[in-house]
Amino acid sequence: MRFLNGAAPPYELTYNDVFMVPSRSAVTSRLDVDLTTSDGSGTTIPLVVANMTAIAGRRMAETVARRGGLAVLPQDIPLDIVSEVIAWVKQRHQVYDTALTLAPTDTVASAAGLITKRAHGAIIVVDGDKPVGIVTSSDLAAVDQFTQLREVMSAEVLTIAAGAPLDKAYQVLHEGRRKVAPVVDEQGHLVGVLTQRGALRSTIYQPALDARGRLRIAAAIGINGDVAAKTAALLSAGADLIVVDTAHGHQEKMVSALRAVKSVRPTVPVVAGNVVSAEGVRDLVEAGADIVKVGVGPGAMCTTRMMTGVGRPQFSAVAECAAQARELGSHVWADGGVRHPRDVALALAAGASNVMVGSWLAGTYESAGDLQTAADGRLYKVSYGMASARAVQARTRTENAFERARKELFSEGISSSKMYLDETHPGVEDIIDAIVAGVRSSCTYAGASSLAEFAERAVIGVQSSAGYEEGRPIPTNW
Repeated sequence: MRFLNGAAPPYELTYNDVFMVPSRSAVTSRLDVDLTTSDGSGTTIPLVVANMTAIAGRRMAETVARRGGLAVLPQDIPLDIVSEVIAWVKQRHQVYDTALTLAPTDTVASAAGLITKRAHGAIIVVDGDKPVGIVTSSDLAAVDQFTQLREVMSAEVLTIAAGAPLDKAYQVLHEGRRKVAPVVDEQGHLVGVLTQRGALRSTIYQPALDARGRLRIAAAIGINGDVAAKTAALLSAGADLIVVDTAHGHQEKMVSALRAVKSVRPTVPVVAGNVVSAEGVRDLVEAGADIVKVGVGPGAMCTTRMMTGVGRPQFSAVAECAAQARELGSHVWADGGVRHPRDVALALAAGASNVMVGSWLAGTYESAGDLQTAADGRLYKVSYGMASARAVQARTRTENAFERARKELFSEGISSSKMYLDETHPGVEDIIDAIVAGVRSSCTYAGASSLAEFAERAVIGVQSSAGYEEGRPIPTNW
């Protein structure tokens, strides 16, 4: 990366402060751009779901890994539950989404409570493990909640043969005028579900897979307690990366924690953070981190900068930390501050190998929160920061009431925020599509066919707030 008019300005920059200048390009198509990362994470798109309890659960991890990204399970979840989730994700299909299933004698109320768990919006009614019907949201409207599904389901079930070419599967759905259908094996047993859009996506994205061909998933631990034992448990459970996470990563306890992690001799990459300086990167890499998370205070749920004055504008932080990491043969993840696809592209231009996204994904079907309905009828989920009082309560659940109350006094972050679902793009895959389209297009503008070329060729300019505003679309006339 280089700045348009020479050296970087003598002040710090956010993503809003900068823009990218197009360069001469020989890249003719977005699809010619390879978004595979080289940091050992195994991602085929540069996207990591942040380890936030209201966001990164099993549904999110499965869906994002199928599209090439990675989710990090939060440290607040008990180890036995984390092990269960990892095992569950590892058993998911590489192409087909997990089906939501109920029996013919189950009720409309049961279906209504389950159908919002997946963006494909369908319940497969099964007899044993064979599809006998399908129920969508429209079938549940204005129907008594105690009605059995066999009375409202569509019994004419269009099925897709497992292993069928994706273009043929798409054609079957298109000609059958179905947006979603169950996938079955030769014996008629349910394998998963496939949508028209899912068939298209699976021809574009490459899933993030481990050496055994299973979906990848990461897990976070804190810097307190028996770090080595927690690391060993996560490795035994099958975690593909270990993320050592704390708000202030440049501290002695982090260094000690990293040494404890490395004492277990992990064979997977170790990620640590958060820091915002070259010195922080150097110290964590020397302590054993393969990847360093960069970002203090830019997150949507974070109040650190307003509470403490501590942090650093994210673009400058990523650029400096990435430069230091390159010298040390390591990598950085940009953690926080992204609101639009452009921000993801700029973080990658600054040198990040992956970009962590949190609150942006909270208002999706796949996030871990429960779907709720606002007074105006809009659907939403509740999200919260991982240093907030709500998160502190979860993190200290094993401590006595007095110690928990003391720690809650000094919490930071938002404990409850309504994240509304976008009616036209309510799934995490919709957001992934937008991000990937934006990043691929940015690479073509830079004349880059890979992320490494993009970080090398990007030309960055500095703009005023008016310059940023000029680039924003206008949804209505002026």
